[in-house]
Amino acid sequence: MEQFKPMMSDTSRSGYTLPVFACASAVAALQHLRQPDADRTEVEINLVKPAQTVKIGIEQVALLQPGMALAISRSDPGDNLDLTRNTPIWAMVEWVEQLDPAEAIHPQIGLRGGEGIGYHRSSGQAAIYRYAQQLFHQNLTPDLTSNEKIQVTIILPEGRQLAQRTSNEAFGVVEGLSLLGTTGISQPLSSPQQLEIYQAELKSKASHSKNLVFCWGENGLDLAQTLGIPVEQTVKTANWLGPMLVSAAIAGVESILLLGYHGKLIKLAGGIFHTHHHLADGRLEILTAHCAVLGLPTQALKIILSCETTEAALDYLQKLDKTSGNLTSDPHWVPQVYQAIAAKIDQRTAAYIRQYSSQIIQVGSVLFDRRRQIIIKSKIGEQLLSKICNASPNNRPSS
Repeated sequence: MEQFKPMMSDTSRSGYTLPVFACASAVAALQHLRQPDADRTEVEINLVKPAQTVKIGIEQVALLQPGMALAISRSDPGDNLDLTRNTPIWAMVEWVEQLDPAEAIHPQIGLRGGEGIGYHRSSGQAAIYRYAQQLFHQNLTPDLTSNEKIQVTIILPEGRQLAQRTSNEAFGVVEGLSLLGTTGISQPLSSPQQLEIYQAELKSKASHSKNLVFCWGENGLDLAQTLGIPVEQTVKTANWLGPMLVSAAIAGVESILLLGYHGKLIKLAGGIFHTHHHLADGRLEILTAHCAVLGLPTQALKIILSCETTEAALDYLQKLDKTSGNLTSDPHWVPQVYQAIAAKIDQRTAAYIRQYSSQIIQVGSVLFDRRRQIIIKSKIGEQLLSKICNASPNNRPSS
């Protein structure tokens, strides 16, 4: 086993993502079912992504009843400004004869979201995503014999309260936190060292493909996989979009598909290329300006500008499209407004790249809403998305 110590520099420390600690608790609980008398203060976890094995501390473990154990770990995201810091993560594991097919992530493992784990308002499914499921599969199956089945329930006692301080609800996840992530390492997103890591990843991926997809965060990366975009072509940028665009030009990238939440991506239409809200905002102003150019009535413009979020403004536009009220009889404001915004994003991004490099890069954009449903694809964005997905071996029809 290679012991991995996630350090970035003397002043910036990385940690692990929430799914890693949830998985560690589950592994400890399962091992306690096997050996209840063993002294267990840490467990080894295969992070899968990256392919390294690490040791995660376990605070408590106990047998609740015959065939059922509970273990507790505590989140350590490193030097991230992460509200889950020191959050206890419980995992209850029990032997079962049958698994609920809706919760089975493997023929031998059922995974359930307990108290504090959010669920999707639309489907009722627990917000436990692909990487988390992969972690549980890879780390629990080695401790199971071929005829054994376990039910795992993850509990975040502080999850419901912490969720009120996140944007989870904006993405349709309610009453708790998500087990979301595409990697086991949690890096400080705002540090210069983190930008260097992103740039190194971009350079590596650009050496294999000249057509890349930029995603701000985990929601975009997860949607990219759902759409069939190869992981080898997706690059996380966080809020470092400007430097990452220039780095792409230096690396010889030929096309970039911007896949992002509309409330973040809309900033580019206003020429804002460092997208952290502490530095610049203007989202509602940009949206209102595009609505005004297209002829939305003044009363509607006032309502949009006064909305608390771009998501609320989108909801209002969608309501206008569904009803022919006093303000307007045009039922197609959302596609008109967002197609104009997407086109402006493409134009200003390509111009930004030309401003700082001699490389001409084709830029397209795809904007999604809080439910991860695509609102609009720019004309170039639609072409690039089709090109990337059709070129992926996983999306080719079998012969």
